[in-house]
Amino acid sequence: MSTLNPHQLDAEALYATLLADVKAGLAGVPDVAIVGIHSGGAWIAERLAADLGLSARCGVLDVSFYRDDYAKKGLPADVKPTNITFDVAAANILLVDDVLYTGRTTRAAINELFDYGRPARIMLAALVDRGERQLPVAADFVAAKVAVPAGQALVLKRADDDKFTLTIE
Repeated sequence: MSTLNPHQLDAEALYATLLADVKAGLAGVPDVAIVGIHSGGAWIAERLAADLGLSARCGVLDVSFYRDDYAKKGLPADVKPTNITFDVAAANILLVDDVLYTGRTTRAAINELFDYGRPARIMLAALVDRGERQLPVAADFVAAKVAVPAGQALVLKRADDDKFTLTIE
């Protein structure tokens, strides 16, 4: 997979790529559930679940209390509730985030998932991977790798019509 210019990202095209990869990768996998990380990962997870016919087995996590920098940064103002209504134990979980970066959010999400049960397997899907990992985390499914200058962030936005856009902030 080549590295893309962050100023030329088409989030809808990337979503289509991710959907195709996930659909192929989950073929024949039993007891699949999808869990998105608030906020961007939750939006992608909801769409993946609808497109894959898994809406009844879709949940969302807010990892705010599980982050290793919680004591340093404190509680964010926009904490959302975690909502998992299916049995995590023995399920094959597709964990979804919008941007994979240091790996710390993924680690926090896995810690929180285990509070709900012991999954058979956790697979990771991300719309984009910007590299610069601080933990040994790799996505099973990723639509694009993107180099982003230090001090800048890729931000997924969802319009009123549920279309995605990626911006640099």
